[in-house]
Amino acid sequence: MTSSAPSTQLSASARLSAAPAAYPAPMYPHKATEAQHREQRIRSFQPRRGRMTKAQAGALDRGWERFGLAIDGTPLDLPVLFGGRPVTLEIGFGMGDTTAAMAAADPSAGILAADVHTPGHGNLLQFLERDGSENVRLAAGDAVILLRDMLPDASLAGLRVYFPDPWPKPKHHKRRLLQSSFLDLVLPRLAPGALVHCATDWEPYAEQMLAVLGASPELENLHPEGDGSGWLEPDEHPAGSVPGYAPRPDWRPVTKFERAGLAKGHVVHDLLFRRR
Repeated sequence: MTSSAPSTQLSASARLSAAPAAYPAPMYPHKATEAQHREQRIRSFQPRRGRMTKAQAGALDRGWERFGLAIDGTPLDLPVLFGGRPVTLEIGFGMGDTTAAMAAADPSAGILAADVHTPGHGNLLQFLERDGSENVRLAAGDAVILLRDMLPDASLAGLRVYFPDPWPKPKHHKRRLLQSSFLDLVLPRLAPGALVHCATDWEPYAEQMLAVLGASPELENLHPEGDGSGWLEPDEHPAGSVPGYAPRPDWRPVTKFERAGLAKGHVVHDLLFRRR
């Protein structure tokens, strides 16, 4: 096959890897619109297409047409896409091991998993093949466009953001995903009772998450008294808890990023809020 062949003749993995370099996320299988190319805003991620293994590329070629979708601004019909299952949006699934485990553990719930890492899409598709899971759809591209242009109001049963890039340098804090402007975009898409679950091993970011989520009158903190783990010294919190944070739920597996953070001596913070 020559390089001049139209993209519709390329394999799924080739099309995803060859997404327009000017656009900040892999746009499979379409080309980004001119309006999207011109859109100027601060983004919380860097493009991470990377090199795929043969196994990942094979899984993409076999499974993308069935399980994948481009974040291209086209509105989604979630009840049709997920067979009527309640849908949780997961932003940033990495290599997909946690997403696959949660999908296999609860096949009655749908997961719309968004990321910009091409090898991660292939890896997650391998897990879905292995487990026979039918309740996950992969979205390639910018989650802001997905939320803003593609999801109707009150359509989500939950939002998960596990170990997002903490952008630790002060000059990069503006790139953090969990900010009030992002929450303003998310809240209308959450159905009443929807669960917002965030986790990070970067304590300053956890504090920012807690401040942003806690400031919204539309969200209820499910663990306002803390998790009882005693992360801080007793004289700081005599009850031995960290106010506002939650214990890690049994249904959230320990992630690769979490293990790496724990190995460095970081403390993991979970936050659980419910849409009123």
